[in-house]
Amino acid sequence: MEKKEVKEQLEFAKESMGFTPEIMQLIGEEAPEWFKLYRASDKAMWIDSALSAKIKVLMGLAVVAGRLCPDCVEMQMKSALHHGATKAEILDTLGVVFVTAGAPGVNVCKNAMRKLMK
Repeated sequence: MEKKEVKEQLEFAKESMGFTPEIMQLIGEEAPEWFKLYRASDKAMWIDSALSAKIKVLMGLAVVAGRLCPDCVEMQMKSALHHGATKAEILDTLGVVFVTAGAPGVNVCKNAMRKLMK
């Protein structure tokens, strides 16, 4: 993948999410051949289709919380806010996480929740 394509994709991510995830920058710089995977998934995730981008991001939040990834949770919460999710919608999503993944899934959200509540 050309540097120009990586730069364009990073700009698309920033526009779509409201920020550029650090992992995307690192992979774009160090492993651009793998960056193509991000490009394909990003376009599907951050555009409205049968499901709105907001709903897809909230679903993503639930999945990464259930997978116990606190950094991923923070990124998904930021993206959810950027896509118009309210704090109430995010907290409702975390309720689903609690029911489906239990306390460990919600526990990985605590730092992101502290930032969200400020």
